[in-house]
Amino acid sequence: MCDDHTVEDNERYLAAARMNRRRFGKLSASAAIAAMLPPVANAQDVMEMDVNITTPDGVADCYFVHPTNGKHPAVIVWPDILGLRPAHRTMGKRLAESGYSVLVVNPFYRTAKAPVVGPGASFQDPAIAAIVRPMAATLNATTHVTDAGAFIAWLDQQNPVDTSKKIGTTGYCMGGPIVMRTVSHYPERIGAGATFHGGGLNTANPDSPHLGIPDMDARMLICIAANDDERDPESKNVLRAAFDAAGVPAEIEVYAGANHGWCVIDSAVYNQPQAERAWSRLLATFETALS
Repeated sequence: MCDDHTVEDNERYLAAARMNRRRFGKLSASAAIAAMLPPVANAQDVMEMDVNITTPDGVADCYFVHPTNGKHPAVIVWPDILGLRPAHRTMGKRLAESGYSVLVVNPFYRTAKAPVVGPGASFQDPAIAAIVRPMAATLNATTHVTDAGAFIAWLDQQNPVDTSKKIGTTGYCMGGPIVMRTVSHYPERIGAGATFHGGGLNTANPDSPHLGIPDMDARMLICIAANDDERDPESKNVLRAAFDAAGVPAEIEVYAGANHGWCVIDSAVYNQPQAERAWSRLLATFETALS
């Protein structure tokens, strides 16, 4: 998960690439442009809209995008610590073009409407970190589960959603633990979960996300940043053992050369080749589990 170690790692990565903070901002702002991503093969026409969803704690402003015609499996996307913003809208739209009805949520709706940071914002910037860290601190195991339940219920009422198919969910950075809890608490509806550079998937706490693995009825994809693995190499082994013991099919891979945040297109450390590999594995996971 994004922390001071992540900032230090990314600073070193960026220094090695000879890119200063000002150039970062420019790249981050431009990275959300859809044209920077490879086109979707046989892309479907989509409809997109902003929606408001009532939860036990208020009203969540979210982004909903789906193919123009037909009904499709639903997907819930939990953004990273910078929240719902153009980058995650672009990524959600790309997933919808691949044949899914996608809800990208604002995890910080209790505090502020999205976006909570401006274009080009980076967690590397102490001023930005000071904004989002307190927002992230308002979320916990309980809010993860109650929010997921509200979003699932809303999706199941939408015409573009094929309710005969299970729902998928993806999460980036702090969204990783939310994916784990969503999958374990709603096994009757969630059939696939994917985490990308997710933090805190297994901890020593009594509510650690990995303790819910025995309750899952889904296929899982766990994509790990190389620097996260270097800091905690045992984490992947704990996850593998838990998935194997529970009989839950899971693909767990450390992405060589990819720093924490590598999958998000406005990240300072976005790594397109490795992000595209992770994207291809996501589509394969969903094709298997949600078809």
